[in-house]
Amino acid sequence: MTTTSTPFAPVKWQDDALVLLDQTRLPVETTYLTLTTAQEVWAAIRHLQVRGAPAIGMAAAYGLYLGIRNSDANDFDTFWQHLSEQADYLGTSRPTAVNLFWALDRIKARVQRESGKPVAELKAAVLNEALSIQREDAEVCRRIGEHLLTLLKDGMGILTHCNPGALATAAYGTATAPLYLAKERGWNLKVYADETRPVLQGARLTAYELQQAGIDVTLICDNMAAMVMAQGKVQAVIVGTDRVAASGDVANKIGTYGVAVLAHAHGIPFYVAAPLSSIDLDTPTGADIPIEERPAEEITHGLGKQVAPDGIKVYNPAFDVTPARYITAIVTENGIYKPDEIRNCKR
Repeated sequence: MTTTSTPFAPVKWQDDALVLLDQTRLPVETTYLTLTTAQEVWAAIRHLQVRGAPAIGMAAAYGLYLGIRNSDANDFDTFWQHLSEQADYLGTSRPTAVNLFWALDRIKARVQRESGKPVAELKAAVLNEALSIQREDAEVCRRIGEHLLTLLKDGMGILTHCNPGALATAAYGTATAPLYLAKERGWNLKVYADETRPVLQGARLTAYELQQAGIDVTLICDNMAAMVMAQGKVQAVIVGTDRVAASGDVANKIGTYGVAVLAHAHGIPFYVAAPLSSIDLDTPTGADIPIEERPAEEITHGLGKQVAPDGIKVYNPAFDVTPARYITAIVTENGIYKPDEIRNCKR
């Protein structure tokens, strides 16, 4: 069996700096950013140069180390204050993706556990935990893919939305993981990638990475999803997520809710690929998930060209919430769950 290559490295720790693939330049340019401060990492997250919930979490973890590595603290309390300030600052970059806060909280918890150690060792612990988060993510993605693959068959048509792919994670992606694993098995899945307006992550990123991997992918406009479903070209929808509430409601890129309703109307299963780090049992329902709003220019000046009248009012939520009733299953690294079973997934 051959192994399908996922050559993308959206997040790398290299030469004591964070190196990010600038995803705003894809697919035309492959440009890497070398970041050495927490402020630079904050900006990269905010401006979508790194995106996708797992990758955001990894970047924030490294950003936290960059924010404290030059701390002049000589005692734990002062160091803890510096660490907490940097974590709070990085947490303001994007509010919806819970992986961001999960990664920051995980590092803070490790520092608390090792509070009796010298400050130099605490700084090293922050970096080591960031590295661990990235290493673990690759295995998490593969396990999600293996579980999802049990729900699919060779020859099926799969619809994706946004970029839950290798560019958004350490490897394989979440919702795209079964596509890479199916390729390894010699399956021929036909993938339809929504363009995902207004920032076109499906067109710029998902279509690009699947094409590079030799996976059969066709790009469609968002408003074509109903038609390809009606024509019988789609047998399953697989999406990622930025946060899953305890109710099983799911926040994901804007447009996901509409795709779920369409899948429900056509009797097509709708699967959500969700690493445990994206499941937030402290958020009761989807109504409690904060929804980030993005700048109006993403809509009024698409691809750098003005496409709307001057002064027009714009509403630009980056995410929407899909109610649990439209979700067939939520697939984690621990297994497959119905939305109403998601409270048990971390046990």
